[in-house]
Amino acid sequence: MMSTEREVLVIGAGPVGMTAALALHSRGIKATILEAEKEGRERAGSRAIYIHKATLQLLEEVSPGLGMELAEIGVVWPVKRSFYRGDEVYKRVYEPPKPNTLPAFSSLHQHEIEKAMYRRCLEAGVEFVWEEPVTNVISTEEGVTVETENNKWSAKYVIGADGARSVVRQSVGIKFEGPRKSDAFIVVDVEEDQENPLPIERIFHYQHPDAGGRNVMHVPFAGGWRIDLQLFDEDDREWYGSEEGVREWLPKVMDPKYADRITWISTYTFYQVVADRYTDDHNRVILAGEAAHLFAPFGARGLNSGVPDATVAVQGIAKALQVESNPEERRAAIQAAADERLSAGLWNRECSNLALEHIQGTNEEIKMKREVAAFLAPHIPALGKWLDEGPFGPRSGPPKLSTKY
Repeated sequence: MMSTEREVLVIGAGPVGMTAALALHSRGIKATILEAEKEGRERAGSRAIYIHKATLQLLEEVSPGLGMELAEIGVVWPVKRSFYRGDEVYKRVYEPPKPNTLPAFSSLHQHEIEKAMYRRCLEAGVEFVWEEPVTNVISTEEGVTVETENNKWSAKYVIGADGARSVVRQSVGIKFEGPRKSDAFIVVDVEEDQENPLPIERIFHYQHPDAGGRNVMHVPFAGGWRIDLQLFDEDDREWYGSEEGVREWLPKVMDPKYADRITWISTYTFYQVVADRYTDDHNRVILAGEAAHLFAPFGARGLNSGVPDATVAVQGIAKALQVESNPEERRAAIQAAADERLSAGLWNRECSNLALEHIQGTNEEIKMKREVAAFLAPHIPALGKWLDEGPFGPRSGPPKLSTKY
């Protein structure tokens, strides 16, 4: 019978959980991942598609070559443009990435990210236990018991990377705090026509004239495009998010051929929530990724903050294991990691809120600033840049963070 005692358990085999496992391995700590779903599971849609350079760098550190691999698989668009009511207000052409260096970002399907991470985990000897859904987590001063449908596991530390409905978070009494936004967005992924592809450009439309004045964003990723459509409050969300609805409005904002190349449709209203704390009362459990926070996707702060959640959690655990015999120092190591990532979570939520307010344009002051900026952008390029960057929020975190996001 398999032993169920481990030094560290990671709950969840998504990209954040696998990052944690790779980070543990890089520090000489054996990693075991418990995952509720079966091996080779298929998850609809591309989910996260944008990896910042700071995230690529962290992945490169925990698994040398992984950041470069994801950069090579993904797309780095050479041009980004923004339009206001059909008129171009900003355009930037990027220099090509230098050979053998990490680019500013990489854009690719999350399942491609997970495939690369999974292969790295297997090469590193990470243990995966599939179809092992966690039902309860009990933390004490001495360690953690993880109950599943099949077994009872024990560990000194647990990293909860089990997503938005985290059993780990709920079991140890940590609560989400923050609002759910009422704004609705339709997110559609389409497959690229490889024989006659579109130019690789990231495009944002304020009040697209062919979409009835709704905001529209086009983001290329390896093998396809993501199109975000912001709905009005009075819009029929069910229709706009149906295949019939998408087939009708999509040809108004991009080449009609893509209406026959749809791979994923989803209607989103966004939570803007952060855990009230990232660790339990005994500093034996630490949360990471969507188990700890949920943000609107503007600025790509989900996965890009989940990865540093995982690496900082592992830093704390590695230090705690070294001082395990000293309860005060052990707890301080975990608490410091949890506090840093809580600060990051609150900061990222604020940045996401600012981006959402900018996109909505319901605030009269922001609405007026957008109007003036669009009018003057042809003469003052900095205003066009402000319009282009507004939907993504501030680009860096507060000084007390050891990571960018």
